[in-house]
Amino acid sequence: VLSEDPHVIVGDTSVKILLADTPQKRTQGLSGRESLAKDEGMLFVFPEEGIYGFWMKDMRFSIDILWLNSAGEVVHIVENASPESYPASFTPEKAAQYVLELPAGFVRAHGVTLGSLVEL
Repeated sequence: VLSEDPHVIVGDTSVKILLADTPQKRTQGLSGRESLAKDEGMLFVFPEEGIYGFWMKDMRFSIDILWLNSAGEVVHIVENASPESYPASFTPEKAAQYVLELPAGFVRAHGVTLGSLVEL
């Protein structure tokens, strides 16, 4: 994750990531951005596992959201979260240390399920 070319592996797909590893970057997220490429995502890194809710404030496109525990295991999935869902928030039932936002449709296209591993 901390390489000069940050990426994660989801199934057999390499995803270029934008890192949100500070409070300011986590607050900004993808808000205001126009889109994500099909092989691009944003990885939110938290200091420890916890229950982290996400909303679609100031988003301009739909996304899939994966919550990952410290081992990179998918513990919660939201597909096609749309900007129109704001101010509702999406909150996992299990603790996560990472949250990966991906283009809408990624989860279905790549067969991501609960328990899938993401190589960080």
